[in-house]
Amino acid sequence: MTTALPRSTPSAENIDPKGITALVDALESTEGVEPHSLMILRHGRVVAETWWAPYEPERPHLLYSVSKSFTAVAASFAIAEGMMSLDDTILSHFPELDDEITDPRSRSIRVRDVLAMSSGHDDETFARAQVIDPLDIVRGFLLIPPDHEPGSWFAYNQPCTYSVGAIIQKHSGGSLVDYLRPRLFDPLGIGHAGWQQDASGRQLAFTGLHATTGALARLGQLYLQNGQWEGRQLLSPEWVADATTSHIDTSRWDNPDWRLGYGYFFWLSEHGYRADGAYGQFSLVIPELDLVVAITEQTTDTQAVLSAVWEHLVPAIDRATEGDVEAQEQALAARLTTSALAPVAGRGGVIAPGSYAAARGNDHPSLDLVEVEVDGDGELAVTLREAEQTLRLPVGRGRWVVTDAFAASGAVEGDVLHVDVIFLETPHRLHLALVPSSQTFTARWATPPLEPSSLAELRSPA
Repeated sequence: MTTALPRSTPSAENIDPKGITALVDALESTEGVEPHSLMILRHGRVVAETWWAPYEPERPHLLYSVSKSFTAVAASFAIAEGMMSLDDTILSHFPELDDEITDPRSRSIRVRDVLAMSSGHDDETFARAQVIDPLDIVRGFLLIPPDHEPGSWFAYNQPCTYSVGAIIQKHSGGSLVDYLRPRLFDPLGIGHAGWQQDASGRQLAFTGLHATTGALARLGQLYLQNGQWEGRQLLSPEWVADATTSHIDTSRWDNPDWRLGYGYFFWLSEHGYRADGAYGQFSLVIPELDLVVAITEQTTDTQAVLSAVWEHLVPAIDRATEGDVEAQEQALAARLTTSALAPVAGRGGVIAPGSYAAARGNDHPSLDLVEVEVDGDGELAVTLREAEQTLRLPVGRGRWVVTDAFAASGAVEGDVLHVDVIFLETPHRLHLALVPSSQTFTARWATPPLEPSSLAELRSPA
């Protein structure tokens, strides 16, 4: 089933197109920000959209902690269907652990507490839970006594979300994708959704969902419409209001848009609220402006991206456009159809084929060998070797060459061959520098993947 989002123009929805142009300028010019996609919806209509090639609209993208907000939707369905309630304890859904979990605070952690990241723990517990029980994160989590009374202290804590996902998967007998497919994904017209799982076979819930930018936009629009979609009430308005109201104080966080409170796997923002994933994956919902903004990108300065939206786009809503509106919209449309990430640049030189061994200090230590090939026409390819796995990629010179879920570009600068590999179903880019004089290479992540994986596996699960 497909559900097309209607299209419109900025001026038709009372948006000054100069504000959108300024936002795109900011995303492209802010140091450390690499934009991958942008969709802006007003009054339920897409008024601007772009993908920076080699990223493209139908390509799923790793959404990191936006996964939590999709898990929140699954929780809303599970509550409505009587599978669980907000005041259930987590332990009540895992009676097999009852004899082991003796700490009173652990026993009292409720569903509403974990939805608000207020299990009572001082900080993140995932690594500790994994050490306690690599195959049952819920057990490891409940065996770590909270430092405060549940519901009284905020800590961004992955096992909170994992526990909600585990309850749903246990009672439904399937994965989160299986559970959400007929309830959310199909009604909203969300096609491919791949979700990483752990050694137990559970989908992670707190991260690992790969879906398109359109899925991000649809999630935001569903919440903006108080849970209604094409005449069907998928989520109750009461759930939407509760989930997007702050339930816990987050004022001790550093950045302004993280100090404003936390709902049920949604952050409160300077304007509205948001689903928020590592390295700048966003679904921004601004009810007072009837606005949704979906963004995928690669950055460690996510506050700069939010600030750009507040500075450039928000003031453009309901602002009169000065000058020739039609010409401005045509210029914006042309700009959005040509968005692209620059290929690797160099000043030329000879490419030395051969095998390159890893130098010390590589960001991806399991990558131990890179083989460089140059054919009779000067076409370049590299093979990345990790233990028993290999990834062979044609490399464009002055362009990107897309192979399956990867894109590669390279150039020679001095006597060094620089190759960048973009993992197109993630936010990540790997920089390789190959030095013929030593037959060695270094590998550096622009942003390191948060979950360990081989390079060939940095893509959406089937």
